[in-house]
This record gives sequence, C-alpha cells and structure tokens, in this order.
Amino acid sequence: QVQLVESGGGLVQAGGSLRLSCVASGSIVRVGTMAWYRQAPGQQRKLVASILDDETANYLDSVKGRFTISRDNAKNTMYLQMNSLKPEDTGVYYCNAEVVSDARFPRRYFDRWGQGTLVTISS
Repeated sequence: QVQLVESGGGLVQAGGSLRLSCVASGSIVRVGTMAWYRQAPGQQRKLVASILDDETANYLDSVKGRFTISRDNAKNTMYLQMNSLKPEDTGVYYCNAEVVSDARFPRRYFDRWGQGTLVTISS
C-alpha cells in the first residue's frame, strides 16, 4: 500500500506565493516520474508540472517561469514552488507518482494519486 499526501494549499492574493509538498509513504521500492496536476472548477484535471527521477522537469506553458518543481528522492517527497500566482491558478492540486512496490518486479510501476490540496488565488 502506497499513500501520497499533499500539503501547503491555501488562500493567497494574486502575486503571492505558495509551496506545495507531496510525501509518498508505504511499500516503496522506487519512485519514478512524479507530477502535479490541477483541476479547476468545472474543468478536467490538467498536468501542471512533472519531474523524472533524474530531476528533468517539464511545465505547462502558462506556469513556466513562475512555478518550480523539485524532489528529494531520499525522502520520497516532491515540491511545487508557486510564485506570482494568478487567479487562473486556482484549483485542487493533485500529486501523482509512479511507484514500484515489489523488488521482485523492479520495472512494474503503479500510478498513485494523492487526495488533493486546494489552492485559491484571489484577485
């Protein structure tokens, strides 16, 4: 069993900053790609940023230069530093990770999701 727990959401004014964290725990042999998704009200979940286990990062065009994704592999933790926040960044942010839980099958990754953390940006 693997759990992902997000934290760090909240209400901030436009132009402000927030730092989200996601901690993976449980039966973990290896964590592969990790990612943050956002689901705005009435919209589908959208990929915001992803980071490979070699720390190669990719971003949604609208957050480039404002958001920074990072990870601490020793702690199975991922972060999203969000600066210059805009009202359109509002939504529930979900952590996603590809996890190997059985050392007998080192390439068998399972997709795991956190419960989400709400980010609200006021104008």
